[in-house]
Amino acid sequence: MRFLPRFRERWLLRRIPPASSVRLDQRRIFIMPTAVGVAFVVALLLMLVAAMNYQNSLAYALTFLLGSVFLVAIVHTWRNLAGLVLQAGGSTPVFLGEQARLQVRLESRGRMHQAVAVGWPISGLQLTDVPAGGIRELELMLPTTRRGWLRPGRLRVESRFPLGILVAWTWVDLQLAALIYPQPVEGELPLSAGATDDESTGARIQGGGVDDYQGLRSWQPGDSRRRLHWKAFSRGQGLLVKDFAALAGHEPLLDLGLLDGDLEARLSLLCHGVIELSARQQPFALRLEDRQIGPDSGQRHRDECLRALALFGLLTGKAP
Repeated sequence: MRFLPRFRERWLLRRIPPASSVRLDQRRIFIMPTAVGVAFVVALLLMLVAAMNYQNSLAYALTFLLGSVFLVAIVHTWRNLAGLVLQAGGSTPVFLGEQARLQVRLESRGRMHQAVAVGWPISGLQLTDVPAGGIRELELMLPTTRRGWLRPGRLRVESRFPLGILVAWTWVDLQLAALIYPQPVEGELPLSAGATDDESTGARIQGGGVDDYQGLRSWQPGDSRRRLHWKAFSRGQGLLVKDFAALAGHEPLLDLGLLDGDLEARLSLLCHGVIELSARQQPFALRLEDRQIGPDSGQRHRDECLRALALFGLLTGKAP
């Protein structure tokens, strides 16, 4: 029976190929009775048998009326998904153990789509209405179990509107993906001093460090709140921050080779070090075997280091 999931995947790949935007049509929508619908059909058959047995015209009329309701429900349930456009949105990187957030946009280019459920069975489907000619943004959640690129695969879209006796559904691959950073773990982290190209001239002084106290200066946008001098503010001297300087050529170097133990544990320690040094606005460098990033500081440097840690040693390191 293992060949059945593979056959289904190959069949869906031919019928609904991966795309960042998919419009649902009759080729992409499937429909079948729900458990309530099956019970409804069984009840209709029993009513028909009773009508035939007793030759009761009223029972015939009621059976055929309810049967026509079932047929009309097929059309309306299918039409509730037909024409709906699904588009892949962005995603925000998260740390391992957190919930990944992937955005999906539902767009109606005609009528209203009611009670549309979107998601993955593992995390539950999210119910929403899409207004006529409008757009609905959804943020879907998924648990994370490993670092790197999370690619959840095909997304289930279904609707049981209007009566709940039938379900129309589809599986679409919007090529959704989210980057998962290693889980930061606090611990002892040996730091080595980075080298500069001009070590013989001695250390140079650079602002924005944490090594040497230089005095007070006026607050500027982007300065850390931890450096605010509240005593000066209380004396009416305005917002002042404590100014520090770092010795160029002595920036901390986070080196994977200096750590012992399991690879994932070492990456978690480095991840915590990147977060802590970035929060202190301390320039630093990161070395992963033969690759070195920095020394540098700022949000862009932090994101580059975390991305390198997330994708280190993985074959699927390329962005989707």
